[in-house]
Amino acid sequence: MTGAGTWVETADFARLLDANGFSGMLFTETSEVPWMKIAAAAVAAPNLHFSTGIAVAFPRSPMISAAVAWEMAQNTQGRFRLGLGSQVKGHVVRRYSAEFKPAAARLADYVAAVKACIRAFRGDEPLAHDGPYYQLNYLPAAWSPPRHEFGDVKVDISAVGPLMTRVAGEVADGVHVHPLHSMHYIEHRLLAGVAAGAARAGRDAAEIQLTIPVFAAPGDTPEQREALVSRARNQIAFYGSTPNYAFQFDDLGFEGTTPRLGALIRQGKFEEMAASITDEMLDQYAVVCRWDELADRLIERYSGTASRLVMYLAEESIRRDPTAAAKWGEVARAVRAAE
Repeated sequence: MTGAGTWVETADFARLLDANGFSGMLFTETSEVPWMKIAAAAVAAPNLHFSTGIAVAFPRSPMISAAVAWEMAQNTQGRFRLGLGSQVKGHVVRRYSAEFKPAAARLADYVAAVKACIRAFRGDEPLAHDGPYYQLNYLPAAWSPPRHEFGDVKVDISAVGPLMTRVAGEVADGVHVHPLHSMHYIEHRLLAGVAAGAARAGRDAAEIQLTIPVFAAPGDTPEQREALVSRARNQIAFYGSTPNYAFQFDDLGFEGTTPRLGALIRQGKFEEMAASITDEMLDQYAVVCRWDELADRLIERYSGTASRLVMYLAEESIRRDPTAAAKWGEVARAVRAAE
């Protein structure tokens, strides 16, 4: 997983990952848009696969998202998946000046509109999407992108709660699982929601693929693991302070964790937030182990569930110590060999 960086830095990093056994890169959208960096990485490392995880949907017309995805698919020769998400209301309304509510229903219509555009680009049918939030019915030939042989563009969405997981089951090709997750959450909440949505749409839930970011913090000694463990605690605490994610803790018997984290973040007590994430919580939300254990731990935890594993902390680890790229690559090759 990667985010901000110059095109040159991104291209160099892509070459490094490709040379060390990674299969792809997932690009976030926070302070910078992902598209140009994906293009730079794809030219530099033509074997890698790419995804947005996620691109913010509502500030963009579905036509724009579909057109960009179409171009990405062509130029990567089909090695691109469009990952979309609603983001949160504050960002969408106050930072992007776009409509947000109702987020789940709006995103369902958005994905349907994007897929209608892609079908029109392929020449399957005229553009004719008439949804509750998006209406698209005009695509003159001169404005339709050139057809290519990689037109089966997959569209995934991020989903956490019951409404959005059902939307994923209804309309998406895959789910970007939230980094803050336990296997209990995946098995008892996320997959159940996806299955319910798929059943409502008459789809096979088994065909909906899961992309799962993991807080992996490897190192051969506790001292070597400490920096990544600290980052994992901080990130779990930050995500866990969100009221809508309180059930992640409550389901596992860590009741009251989210209100405590919320109170601490309002006071700016970030060190105390991280200290609130106990070793028992880390066992549920992260993988902390020796380097030679990591591949087996990932395979044991996620085999049969994840289609793709995303190393949340690998870029930070490699930026700090470039020699770690070979170690991460060894893990990546071992996990890929177990598919």
